[in-house]
Amino acid sequence: MTTEPISTPAQTHYSEFVLSTLDQAEDAKLTGDYDTAIQLLNSVITDTPTCFEAYEELGDCYLSLRQLDAATKALTHAITLNPSSANAHYLLGFLYSLHQQWSRSIASLTAADSLTPNHPEILRCLGWSLYNSHRSARGIAVLERAHTLSDTDPNILCDLGVCYMNDQQFTLAKQSFESVVQHHPASTQAKECLTFLKMLEQRYSQ
Repeated sequence: MTTEPISTPAQTHYSEFVLSTLDQAEDAKLTGDYDTAIQLLNSVITDTPTCFEAYEELGDCYLSLRQLDAATKALTHAITLNPSSANAHYLLGFLYSLHQQWSRSIASLTAADSLTPNHPEILRCLGWSLYNSHRSARGIAVLERAHTLSDTDPNILCDLGVCYMNDQQFTLAKQSFESVVQHHPASTQAKECLTFLKMLEQRYSQ
């Protein structure tokens, strides 16, 4: 499962330096230049230690680099500075899912959902964690809700398809993966899932 950070604009009361540097860090992050982004974000933190957005972005960079301890530290501090940060709760919930700490993941993602209701990316991650915590019906229901809100999102469709496939709902799984291929022909994940699904169907038909 991949992550798509929830975009939240920086507070306007910050100085021009902070706002400009946050924008530069975002641009660097989007091009994959995480070292530059981290350096810029640390300069923001040095200037304005209460800038929770800088800690959010720092956590996101460390997540992308799979430096999970550093990401946890940054995101936890962002929440300490601003408990109402949906993005920090979301990213922390995603991080916990990487550790397969499903209960902690669900708690963080539920907090994010309460702060930013009906966001398809938050619901996608929440549905995935619910499914993997042995609450398969609830997890699929939440993923289906995410799909309703964003019906061509490849990450939602792939996660939903995998859950259907694991539940042996092969027709629905195939529809999900084929929808990804239709709307995102370059998606290798969906094509690989379709290949694996075909193998499973053959196994269960014997």
